[in-house]
Amino acid sequence: MSNAYYGRIFRDGLWDNNVPLSQMLALCPALATTTSATNGLGMGIATVFVMTLCSLVVSTLRNVISPAVRIPVFVTLIAGVVTLVDLAMNAWMHSLYQVLGIFIALIVSNCAVLGRAEVFAAKQPILPSLIDALAMGLGFTWVLVLMGGIREILGSGTLFAHASSLLGPHFAWMETVVLPNYQGVLIMILPPGAFLVIGLLLAVKRKMDQYLRERERIRSGALPVLN
Repeated sequence: MSNAYYGRIFRDGLWDNNVPLSQMLALCPALATTTSATNGLGMGIATVFVMTLCSLVVSTLRNVISPAVRIPVFVTLIAGVVTLVDLAMNAWMHSLYQVLGIFIALIVSNCAVLGRAEVFAAKQPILPSLIDALAMGLGFTWVLVLMGGIREILGSGTLFAHASSLLGPHFAWMETVVLPNYQGVLIMILPPGAFLVIGLLLAVKRKMDQYLRERERIRSGALPVLN
């Protein structure tokens, strides 16, 4: 398979077929855990790990798993991986584990993880499946971090606050006070703020997609250039 094929898979995951902004999946953790950029990053990393490992296992066993029982098998595999991630975060990232709470366990019910296992990993070799899972996970992560960053800056004037205590001391360099002496807008760190930000991101993405499509049509000669 060519590099262009893998590049297309990566672009799909990061932008064209982005999990929350295009597929409209995994909105529950996207809305609930993005009160800060740190929380969004932590949830994103956990989801990337789960999605990548599940796709690896499903792709490896795709010729062994019976189609009649594939969904229960996929759910069981995902539940096993999520349990490992849950225990690992409880042991080594306990502060972040307490913040994210039940949403780590709810990765089992994340339609994006099961969807990629069913739609892609169960039909493709290992390498494309890994790239697809990684791209989808990273696409989900950047949306979580961006949402958390916007809400955190507008809500409290900081960025990646408490990163050292939630993610570990090596992440202390990320902690930034963006707006000193800022009182903050309380609604941005409350649930309504999540809906406002996701709505804004959806609108921006659609406008950018429209702009990119028009540019492509102009480049191909399908549309005239307007001066």
